[in-house]
Amino acid sequence: MLTLEENEMLTRVGPGTPAGELLRRYWHPVAIAAELPEDNPVKFVRILCEDLVLFQTKKGEVGLLHDRCSHRGASLSYGRVEERGIACAYHGWLYDIQGNCLETPAEPAESNFCRTVKHKAYPVQKLAGLYWAYFGPQPAPAIPKYDVWARTDGWHWLRALPQLDCNWLQAMENSVDTAHLHILHQELVTDGFKVESTTRGTIDNLTKFEVEEFDRGILKRRFFKDGKVEEHPLLFPTVLRQANRTQIRVPIDDTHTWIVYVHFVPDSAEPRANKDDVPVDYRKPFKNPLGVRHPFTKFRLDEVDAQDFMAWETQGPILDRTRERLAASDRGVVMYRDMLRREIKKVEQGLDPMNVFRDPNHAIIDTKMDESLHVGKAGSVTYHVPPKQ
Repeated sequence: MLTLEENEMLTRVGPGTPAGELLRRYWHPVAIAAELPEDNPVKFVRILCEDLVLFQTKKGEVGLLHDRCSHRGASLSYGRVEERGIACAYHGWLYDIQGNCLETPAEPAESNFCRTVKHKAYPVQKLAGLYWAYFGPQPAPAIPKYDVWARTDGWHWLRALPQLDCNWLQAMENSVDTAHLHILHQELVTDGFKVESTTRGTIDNLTKFEVEEFDRGILKRRFFKDGKVEEHPLLFPTVLRQANRTQIRVPIDDTHTWIVYVHFVPDSAEPRANKDDVPVDYRKPFKNPLGVRHPFTKFRLDEVDAQDFMAWETQGPILDRTRERLAASDRGVVMYRDMLRREIKKVEQGLDPMNVFRDPNHAIIDTKMDESLHVGKAGSVTYHVPPKQ
């Protein structure tokens, strides 16, 4: 178990918090690129407890600014997009994508007052159908070239999950919880194994399972009775690579999380003429009513993601880890918490944490995706985009 102070340290993500400062050393997806069309190029987003506005200028430049105008705090998500930037709807203060104030229409032109204003702005990049942002100190690192994101011998598609109404760490600890798959998902992920006991699920289809640290995070490994071995790496800090996809967990704030999957389909499996078109599968809600927490909402359990959301959200908005009883099968959870503490300490010492890449031309990082696809097993291959529901 953790102390209350340790739990606070690992879960809170606002500016100045230990975990928040760690996570600000990485690029995070902030929106699906298709959600910023030319006819509606402004989108409010909330990431790491910060309220932001994502916008695209009429020149095609994409910016991310703090949502509240520097003048009197009106929301820029209602601003008017122009060639040079976004103008606040209240008094017309115009900002470019770097947060420079270009015009303050009601002020005397000769005063150059706008030059004294600098609005908070974050750099944005587009990759694999997503807009990514960096919230930490400059210079910004490179987005890691994990194979699922960076390979060009295929195409991408996205799966957008409903908002998760709990803390990000509950979803990430699940990434190194091998046992849960064989119990929680026993009706949906069987690999042909006949379930004799709902208590044991498919756990007896394994001879053993392991977790170990490697240079990119934590490797989760299953050994099946038929001799096959399956591996899923947790790519520190917020990514799980499973089969041909990465599950990315983005903290919205302390009690809400955005989860998006990036899938990669090799041309050898299914070629696609227009690789720049990134399809999006929006999953239907996992609970009814929406926006309500357990026990005042009801989860459906007819798919793996829905079952996971049930397990994560019913732990509470932020799991009270002072009351838990960990066992031997939770060693991956303990390993991940220890890794978080260690990397937080690096940031506090002014050092780069794990998986911060300074060379934008670094080689593509092989996460052994192809080997996972060959093995199959629980990390099932999904090439075709499911129909929208």
